[in-house]
Amino acid sequence: MKTILFAAMAAGSMAAVTAATAAENLTAHTSAPGVAVHLTIAHLAEVAAGRDIADIQITLGQTGANATLAVAEGKADIGICPFVLPFLMSKGVGPYAAMGPEKGAELAAKLRILYPYSFGAYLLYAYDTVGLQGWGDLEGRRILNGPPRGGATAEARGLIQVVAGLEEGKGYEGIQSDWSQMATTITEGTSDAAVLPEFVPSDRPLQALSAGKMTFWSIPKDIYEGEAMQRVLAAPGSAPFELTMEQMQSLGENATIVSEDDVFRTRGSVGGNCVNVSMDEELAYQLTKAHIETLDEIYAKAPYARNIGLEALGAKESGMCGPNPVTYHPGATRAWEEAGYRLPDCAK
Repeated sequence: MKTILFAAMAAGSMAAVTAATAAENLTAHTSAPGVAVHLTIAHLAEVAAGRDIADIQITLGQTGANATLAVAEGKADIGICPFVLPFLMSKGVGPYAAMGPEKGAELAAKLRILYPYSFGAYLLYAYDTVGLQGWGDLEGRRILNGPPRGGATAEARGLIQVVAGLEEGKGYEGIQSDWSQMATTITEGTSDAAVLPEFVPSDRPLQALSAGKMTFWSIPKDIYEGEAMQRVLAAPGSAPFELTMEQMQSLGENATIVSEDDVFRTRGSVGGNCVNVSMDEELAYQLTKAHIETLDEIYAKAPYARNIGLEALGAKESGMCGPNPVTYHPGATRAWEEAGYRLPDCAK
């Protein structure tokens, strides 16, 4: 597989790509480089410019909550949209509590998806020197479970409670760190283990593995298939996440993968890149078509790209439908179906 590395400087230049004859000038909000949310929008900017569809100016370092709100309010044309956020917005709770349910529902109704993907899969991992024995051995441990604020930390806490039966502050000590410091927090031994949303393979676990041997634990099959876990996997922004042992072993020889069989099971965090319902249908169609027709280029740009569900369009695996209030933009629906993909009726 050909690999193209994106340094921060290169990413910045990509964000400023200008197509002299581009039909549209668009804005997009995404995260810092190194993760799927940045990869997908940066790639879209590249191919949209190359096809003279649009000049997309990217603002980096945005949180999902702010990017989703900016698109709903019409302040950005494209944004990262973890599916839990439109649900919270529609209820006027969480990061959108100040606007209340009426305004929140009005804004959430303005969001549409071009294409879905995974925002990461929650992995339990620890250095072998810690002596951790898996999900059943978290009591009394120091667990790195996310940033000081944000949905990822709440989701990690909920997952630990369902799988291990432990609450933060009672059964274990929760450790939080800014995303930019996560790898350092892991390698310096501040925590005993981590439960974090990761891509396989991606920078943070690979950096941690470069410092020593680690073990990664699948959720036990009986718990994963149990009623409580199935409720978690059906929640807004959540989806089942399963990889083969071979896929997990792409983490390298320093990684030991533990599962009862050849399947690694955990909770996935899902979402997509969203636009406002007011976006012209032809423009949404052309953007989505460019994304679909260059999927092989995305797969070549990052080793984890094939494991983020860019073609996993079923309702359950993509997180569409159910309590998720967001559907595909009509232009995106046309592009996917013309390309031979089948979308759930409830997502159209």
